[in-house]
Amino acid sequence: MTRLVLAGGRLIDPASGRDEPGDLAIEGGRIDAIGTPGKVGPADRTMDCRGRIVAPGFIDLHVHLREPPLEGGERGDLPETIATGAAAAVAGGFTTVCAMPNTQPPIDSADAVAYYRRQADEAGLARVMPVGCMTRGRAGRQPADLAAMFRAGAVAFSDDGSDVADAAVFEQVLGEAARLGALALCHCEDAALAAGGVINDGPLATALGLPGIPPEAEEAAVERACDAAARTGCRVHICHVSTEGAVAILRRAKAAGAPVTAEASPHHLALTGEALASRDAVFKVSPPLRSGHDVDAVLHAVRDGTIDCLATDHAPHSAEAKARRLAEAPAGMIGLESALAVYVRALVETGLLTWPQLLARMTFTPARVLGIGAGTLSVGAPADVAIIDPEARWTIDPHRFRSRARNCPFAGWGVRGRVATTIVGGMCVYESP
Repeated sequence: MTRLVLAGGRLIDPASGRDEPGDLAIEGGRIDAIGTPGKVGPADRTMDCRGRIVAPGFIDLHVHLREPPLEGGERGDLPETIATGAAAAVAGGFTTVCAMPNTQPPIDSADAVAYYRRQADEAGLARVMPVGCMTRGRAGRQPADLAAMFRAGAVAFSDDGSDVADAAVFEQVLGEAARLGALALCHCEDAALAAGGVINDGPLATALGLPGIPPEAEEAAVERACDAAARTGCRVHICHVSTEGAVAILRRAKAAGAPVTAEASPHHLALTGEALASRDAVFKVSPPLRSGHDVDAVLHAVRDGTIDCLATDHAPHSAEAKARRLAEAPAGMIGLESALAVYVRALVETGLLTWPQLLARMTFTPARVLGIGAGTLSVGAPADVAIIDPEARWTIDPHRFRSRARNCPFAGWGVRGRVATTIVGGMCVYESP
């Protein structure tokens, strides 16, 4: 059994408040010892981590891996698979990712959940945790068998990409999730208010002659989800918050004691809807890129904790699909391999967050939201670790990504901060070139 020592790094563990230089020893897939340099015992292998941050592996509550939950069949035409998505995840420092169920067909059965878990185990990279559908076929009309999926290993439930429009069905789903002690991940967009919309409603939509998606579409759905969480006691997590109004609703709900948490995505922190003036569909996403005023509100909500977590909403699409006209192109952007650098640029370099605060929103906090024993460097914990070079300067080039997809809105950006090594269960699964 190999004993690995990560020597001389800046150990940042938001779960314990640790932020100090030291060594960390890994043995048997778990963290065996933490101490001052040279004080954790012998090593079979030593990695020099001086000048680098040693942190818990990142946890992403929201990714799309596209692979359908079926045995066999061709995978060559998919923009992402479980294996390629897991490879992209570890290249970005993510050791655990939650796979959303809006595949074709959807992940709406125990068999589908079990398939995802088997495929992830075979890949042997990131820990892929499947999210089951709230409703059968993700159609919003009848609750799925949440209990069976939960027993099969579903980590949470969502109809991501759609809001469950039927209020009675939504309440029934949340009630069952509460009974199971499970988390509900809510894509909050009122379908009637958003119907036909392509980009954020505003002057640019008018100038381009495109129907807009008003902020009220998100805000009405966020308010409904928060109210339902308070009534049912279900833990509700609001996905990809993008508007100032949604932030205000979340603040009120949390102040009233509702069991609600929320996330923000890199693109809603670093881009505005003005990026779509070029009509380039790489910038088309759901919910859409919003105004600068909304971006500022979301940034400050991350800073003050109203928004608890950072999640990529990694959404791969083929080059052909993204080359369509803006109105016909699918919504979504990839983000696993560029997320850390974009967060550093939007939050650390601007002084909104320190490194420990940023890492808390990527490790310990999402682990707590999911209710899993991860996101920490404590002795005895699984050895899921990200080693970061905080000063590395590089240019984002999606053609060098491990993801199959290339629809990254940050291509060409000069950034700082990069994952050097990712360790999952004590195994080095990624080392930067």
